[in-house]
Amino acid sequence: MQIFLVRHGESLGNLSDQAYRQFGDHNVPLTQWGYQQVLEAGRVIASHLEGRPSAESQKLSIWYSPYLRTRQSKDALLEVWPAGLIADVREDYLLREQDFGLFTEIYDRAEQKRKFPEEFEKWARLRNSNGKFYARPPDGESRADVTQRVRLFIQTVKHESWNGKDNVIIVGHGVTNRAFEMNFLHHSVDWFERSGNPGNADVTLIEGNATEGYASILIHKAADRAKGQESELRDAYGLEQEVTGKIG
Repeated sequence: MQIFLVRHGESLGNLSDQAYRQFGDHNVPLTQWGYQQVLEAGRVIASHLEGRPSAESQKLSIWYSPYLRTRQSKDALLEVWPAGLIADVREDYLLREQDFGLFTEIYDRAEQKRKFPEEFEKWARLRNSNGKFYARPPDGESRADVTQRVRLFIQTVKHESWNGKDNVIIVGHGVTNRAFEMNFLHHSVDWFERSGNPGNADVTLIEGNATEGYASILIHKAADRAKGQESELRDAYGLEQEVTGKIG
């Protein structure tokens, strides 16, 4: 079985928190650079599949988060793969980004504290007493909550594997992809806390079988922007509407 975990490409939210306020977290689009990142990730996956033994060369089952940036990333992957390679393409809300509750669209800690001082202090106490993995942002989800819902999704993946669907692409987010890897490989909470989120358009491969076990490896580290390209930020919102219109 092969499971390719692909994080969405660079989004406007990765350039500026203002994007979350303008679009809402679920509707933040990819940047043009992010779309190109995912095209390259798709080529890496296609190259990896080439020359595999026939038993391992089955068609791809693609799952993706319902958020715009993951839907657009899924479209970029499909652009570089022949239609004959695809078995099915499906959305699952269990793969959505972590819900930060009151702090959704506010990622600056100083601003969180200024706008919601009591809630921020309570969350800080929970992080100190229970650990980051278990502490829930006000009205939101903890990382433990995300990991639990991703475990439900894994049951779907395993069920389909019994029916021969062994090549799986999952297009998700940093926390959800990390939660998938933790659950599938039975890693500890300490592993999760020590691990960082994958970068935009990074590809992690989980491979193996129930008899011999599974292991994961990062097979593609996406290229970052060249130094100095951050100037795109000043007109990013205008530039990216062209991309959104093309692939949204």
